[in-house]
Amino acid sequence: MIRCFIGLGSNLGNGPATLARAIAALAELPGIRLIDRSSLYTSPPMAGLAQPDYTNAVAAIDTDLAPLDLLDALQQIENQLGRERHERWGARTLDLDLLLYGDEQLTCERLTVPHYGMAERAFVLIPMFELAPNLRLPDGRQLASLLALCPPQALAQLA
Repeated sequence: MIRCFIGLGSNLGNGPATLARAIAALAELPGIRLIDRSSLYTSPPMAGLAQPDYTNAVAAIDTDLAPLDLLDALQQIENQLGRERHERWGARTLDLDLLLYGDEQLTCERLTVPHYGMAERAFVLIPMFELAPNLRLPDGRQLASLLALCPPQALAQLA
């Protein structure tokens, strides 16, 4: 089994409820064991886009699925939960991102792991740090170091 981290985000509809349903669906997938999930956080859209705030979280899983099979499973959950995304960086009902797949580094047309933007995104780093404060990325960087260097972003933990 390989430890993976999944980023979850939603800014259309009821974000907390959507993320709860997505985490429940993730836990039910064959070949996946849900280890933990972070608290929920709210964050403004990236690049100052005019859209609703996001609800974000990170889930830790163990899986025996190959990276692209895991990606397919995540996209299936997105579709089952009514994912709507009309443009790149646009508002969406649900976004599931494969952030880390063990110690692997992978770049192909459909998937880049570690996730290409995670080092600049507090809405990924803070919930991930909550789950794995001593985590070291495949390139050797420590999660705590990335978090210390991350540009400040307005992020609020939900009760």
